[in-house]
Amino acid sequence: MRKVYIKGIGQTPVREHWDAGLRDLAAQAVLAAMDDAGRSDVDALYAGNMLSGPLSGQEHLGVLIAEHAGLPGIEAVKVEAACGSAAAAFRQGVLAVASGMVESVVCVGVEKLTEMSGYATTQGLASAADADYETAMGMNFVAINALLMQRYMYEFGYRKQDFAAFGISAHENATHNPNAMFRSPITAAQYERAKMIVDPINLLDSSPIADGAAAVVLTADPDNAIEIAACEIGTDSIAIDNRENPLWLQGVERSVVKAIRSAGVSQRDIDLFELHDAFSIMAALSLEASGFAERGQAVKLANDGAFRRNSNLPTCTMGGLKGRGHPVGATGLYQIVEAAMQLRRQAPDALQIPDARIAMAQNIGGSGATVITTILKNLA
Repeated sequence: MRKVYIKGIGQTPVREHWDAGLRDLAAQAVLAAMDDAGRSDVDALYAGNMLSGPLSGQEHLGVLIAEHAGLPGIEAVKVEAACGSAAAAFRQGVLAVASGMVESVVCVGVEKLTEMSGYATTQGLASAADADYETAMGMNFVAINALLMQRYMYEFGYRKQDFAAFGISAHENATHNPNAMFRSPITAAQYERAKMIVDPINLLDSSPIADGAAAVVLTADPDNAIEIAACEIGTDSIAIDNRENPLWLQGVERSVVKAIRSAGVSQRDIDLFELHDAFSIMAALSLEASGFAERGQAVKLANDGAFRRNSNLPTCTMGGLKGRGHPVGATGLYQIVEAAMQLRRQAPDALQIPDARIAMAQNIGGSGATVITTILKNLA
């Protein structure tokens, strides 16, 4: 297998895009990435998306986007892995170029979540859970994460307010990201006053649904490009009651172990981590299963500032899912685009991580059933 590189990146602002449909958002990101790569064509397109069918009445998304972006006739398919759809599409692109089956690929993640009612969107998102053993019992993803957070607090002795550090750090970074949905900081007092959704998860523990698209162009040409050192998938059971320990994300551990080995690095070499902070508890569990914190210690470390922008492991450097927003089927490619911006020294001045050379991005589908960990390098 040959090495694969990111040659171009593109994204739309994360917003409520009332004036643009799925194909419009996706094409904007695709064309921006191709322009950045200096290309007018590619051999294939892989589209990550979760809910185009139930929320937009549109499947067969790959060909639709390719045609709208001026790429008719190329190989084009949709990839679905719940909130991990975009990084799963990215991995398909990496494999296609690495194998030599194609020379160039554009991978795009796109989602529109804000045009239907909140009930319809919540119902659609719940389809990523186990339909027979979770959804049928009335569980949605806020409820599932509330159970995890409640158990974590019981096991490790934390108070609810101890989780505020994750949201405060993410919103602080989003303030400087022009593509972020929420560009304002939050305080510990605002966190404690935030509206409760499902106890103990409140509004500032939960990432917002949103619309958006992000894309990358991949080739085997290393010239002025970011190396994809690893892109690995780990899986676990969908229903959390089937897991040996619900507070240990085995899908994350499996994905990270493979990625670290493939990239030939260790956790100490990672200069920044774009993690999947869909909920505060998911940020803590991801950090622990990824090897950046001992079990039960991620919340303490967050309160010590261990994951802030000026720390040894900056996380969610552009605002993460909480501050930038979470257009679920597009999120994984936003994370990869943001990591590439850091390595290219193209992040906004206030967010640029000095001397960043190795970045990790982790996209999680469901409550940890599908996990894609990507490691990028810029050793120039």
